[in-house]
Amino acid sequence: MRAVLATLGYVFSPDRSRILMVRRDARPDDIHYGYYNGLGGKLEPGEDVVAGLRREIHEEAGIDCTGIETAGTISWPGFGRDGENWFGFLFRVTAWTGTPHESNDEGSLHWIGIDRVLSGELPMWESDRHFLPLVFAPEPRVFHGVMPFASGKATSWDFTTL
Repeated sequence: MRAVLATLGYVFSPDRSRILMVRRDARPDDIHYGYYNGLGGKLEPGEDVVAGLRREIHEEAGIDCTGIETAGTISWPGFGRDGENWFGFLFRVTAWTGTPHESNDEGSLHWIGIDRVLSGELPMWESDRHFLPLVFAPEPRVFHGVMPFASGKATSWDFTTL
């Protein structure tokens, strides 16, 4: 399977009660428009996943990651705008330096309580509600999942934990 390789990071506040999320509200043609999401993006050629995560978070939020934990991976067949397959490496960013930006080219940045993220009250991809409990579990385990998409919607979700 050919896939777009990407990172998705969840930056924790120092007290670990909130995460920094982007509200994708800058470009109405954005497939994620109006949704809250973690930070990250596509890997560049020759870049490892941790370097890609650090670069993306620095570009999007202006902070430098100093503590990173692997949350897991997800294969998203058919997720992209034209049905491209995506493969994401998910991380928890537990320590960082700098002062986060208020916004970036994709939207506005917000500190959101993890309880609010898990409650379902925020506009986000419905499919995120399947894997976010694994990312924010009290005693998280690395997971590897697959979530096929068709017509912009997840059709199933399956995962394995280590």
